[in-house]
Amino acid sequence: MTHTFSLRVYYEDTDLAGIVYYANYLKFIERARTEFVRSRGVDQRRLRAEEGIVFAVRHLEADYLAPARFDDELVVETAVEAITGARIVLRQDVVRAGQKLFSALVTLVAMTETGQPARLPANIRLSLH
Repeated sequence: MTHTFSLRVYYEDTDLAGIVYYANYLKFIERARTEFVRSRGVDQRRLRAEEGIVFAVRHLEADYLAPARFDDELVVETAVEAITGARIVLRQDVVRAGQKLFSALVTLVAMTETGQPARLPANIRLSLH
């Protein structure tokens, strides 16, 4: 199942040529991941407060395929590739009018606030599938 998150490119997202600055794609997919998790009923603030667990990006592979420009309407598509006891792998694509502009494979890990690895509670793993 794919989650979609829509956004518009603002002037602040672009470089002098009016093209989205490469690092801003990471911000776009971060926002989409947050909304994906929220849409699955996971409250990250409560997970942190009650379980002491937070998510961190462990690995990211990114392909920049075509530029997005000022005022473009984009959609970030997020899909689960794999979930283990402490790891979530997501495929995230940024699309404009059906054209894939950016693609990333993102590995998230569960960890304690002190940086130690943590297992995801079973109910969280099930809700993210």
